Amino acid sequence: MKFIIKHEIKGRLRIHFVQERMSYEEADILLYFLNGLSNVTEAKVYERTADATVSYTEDRQKIIQALKTFRYEDIQVPANVLESSGRELNAKYQEKLILKALLHYGRNAFLPYPVRAAYIALKSVKYIWKGVRCLAKGKIEVPVLDATAIGVSIFRGDVKTAGSVMFLLGIGEILEEWTHKKSVGDLARSMSLDVKKVWLKREEQEVLVDASEIEPGDVVVVHMGNVIPFDGEVAAGEAMVNQASLTGEAQPVRKQKYKYVYAGTVLEEGELEIKVKAVMGATRFEKIVAMIEDSEKLKSSVESKAEHLADRLVPYTLAGTVLTWLVTRNTMKALAVLMVDFSCALKLAMPISVLSAIREAGQYKITVKGGKYLEAVAEAKTIVFDKTGTLTKATPTVKEVVTFGLGNEDELLRIAACLEEHFPHSMAKAVVDAAKKKGLDHEEMHSKVNYIVAHGISSYIEEKKVIIGSYHFVFDDEKCQVRPEYREKFDRLPEEYSHLYLAVDQELAAVICIEDPLREEAADIVRELREAGIENVVMMTGDSERTAAAIARKVGIEEYYSEVLPEEKAGFIEKEKAAGRKVIMIGDGINDSPALSASNVGIAISDGAEIAREVADITIMASDLHEIVTLRYLSRSLMKRIHTNYHSIIGINAALILLGVGGLIQPTTSALLHNMSTLAISLKSMKNLIEEEKL
Repeated sequence: MKFIIKHEIKGRLRIHFVQERMSYEEADILLYFLNGLSNVTEAKVYERTADATVSYTEDRQKIIQALKTFRYEDIQVPANVLESSGRELNAKYQEKLILKALLHYGRNAFLPYPVRAAYIALKSVKYIWKGVRCLAKGKIEVPVLDATAIGVSIFRGDVKTAGSVMFLLGIGEILEEWTHKKSVGDLARSMSLDVKKVWLKREEQEVLVDASEIEPGDVVVVHMGNVIPFDGEVAAGEAMVNQASLTGEAQPVRKQKYKYVYAGTVLEEGELEIKVKAVMGATRFEKIVAMIEDSEKLKSSVESKAEHLADRLVPYTLAGTVLTWLVTRNTMKALAVLMVDFSCALKLAMPISVLSAIREAGQYKITVKGGKYLEAVAEAKTIVFDKTGTLTKATPTVKEVVTFGLGNEDELLRIAACLEEHFPHSMAKAVVDAAKKKGLDHEEMHSKVNYIVAHGISSYIEEKKVIIGSYHFVFDDEKCQVRPEYREKFDRLPEEYSHLYLAVDQELAAVICIEDPLREEAADIVRELREAGIENVVMMTGDSERTAAAIARKVGIEEYYSEVLPEEKAGFIEKEKAAGRKVIMIGDGINDSPALSASNVGIAISDGAEIAREVADITIMASDLHEIVTLRYLSRSLMKRIHTNYHSIIGINAALILLGVGGLIQPTTSALLHNMSTLAISLKSMKNLIEEEKL
């Protein structure tokens, strides 16, 4: 690749790439390549000038050498990186804003007054027609106010004011549309599927294959707790499917043979064989976008109140205009009231604030499904942590397999992996990974696998019942026994590990000891959450009292509950809500989904079960828990910004009305100052909240 170093200081290069033009896709590929270099700390690519700036730590020559060998066609960029860059969208709206400003000021500078007046009068028809249509529906809302202000100005021959009002309204519409499309697009893409492996039914056997190998007409098997990966028709089975991620409906829907299912919905109970119709859920992105745009329930109550207040203020503004004219008989003073309305700024600034906050959360690898949930995070007083995969790392590992006379370690680990690979849980993944490391390949040796949430798995191998799961499931529910000669060995099981019990024909065969290492940042997170205003930090786990007490002590949590079932987690959250406290639930497993649904805001960790991510209101994709604290501060800053905007809008516009009625400023000036203040507040609302908080 040919390039020229245009400018250089220590640790930073500005490079120009020698090519006719750089496309948006090429710019994204180059940025992906530069960010992938080990010593690059920051890179920016400017497609218009075919330039790039690169900040680096050391070894300048390494960057130069990499750029010399760089070719666009050699770089394999993940599809989602190109789709979600937003580069083309941003360029499109920047051009729209520049073009609108150039045309507006160009017309004022070069067009003769009669031509300009005719153009503005013609353009005003669109706004006046919107106002008329709004009145025809029996509503007195913002379009009526805009139409009245523009119509009265045209009637009085004040085309300059009418033109300025329409120009600033147009700028506001472009900014709102730009922010809305970017935020909704980012949110929809982050909610899109990332399914890598699926169970393909082939000759009556289930075979684990790459999702990319599936074609329309193939039959895939989806087990309980997994996300349905493709649009398709049920070929066999019966199940309850949670479709909230697409339709917003809270209750799961029964699906059976010949019923249609959609990619991204979650199989809560049962099992389905699905004949694939659309590979990778081809229409899912559009469905999610439609759901986000149409779903009023995703708006925060503060945002909704502001929008409703905006509509309610319109009749008062019109009434104030008429009253001012009746009292003063001065058209200019009456127009001063009409030119300044509160509703325009309220309706524009509030949604932009929320959508910008959702976009900013995305920069920290946090996916938020609506402003409602940011408000809940800001107001929450209680936070509940599941232990496994949240306070502890999402990558537990098998440290030891203790056998009890029914087979050797490898054989029993092979059986455990064969059962566990069908179900989504970090403990199950640890068992499967351990078998792979030992090269313990297997065929599907068991019959139908039954999964009991928060308990374990049962099946049959060669007509022998095999179960694997918790102590409570194996010994209390299934009444399995430990042979007398192994009782002492059983009592000496290492206490520092979590235990997974495997039994064959009612006798304990093995205990798989799993190390569930605590996250290094866990204790700091608990402390920082308290500093951020969380009053009650709670841990709930299905593990034993011994394990739960040790973890709680290490991270500084005083209130914890051990050996709890999913419904008990949800029950605790309901009690907290009944006491008037807003609750955040953080979990990663299939057994956390009831609690995630019950909480005011459910947060899922990205490495956890797919059902947890789908049911949750917020997903954290980052590698550690510090983003929970970031989310708390971002949410509180958003609420602060919304309230600040509200008071600014009320104060500025009230002052402008008083100045106009007092005759101190002209209606044209009122309109200009009103629209400029609206634009300024909207632009300020697009700034990053966390950076502002740090200043």
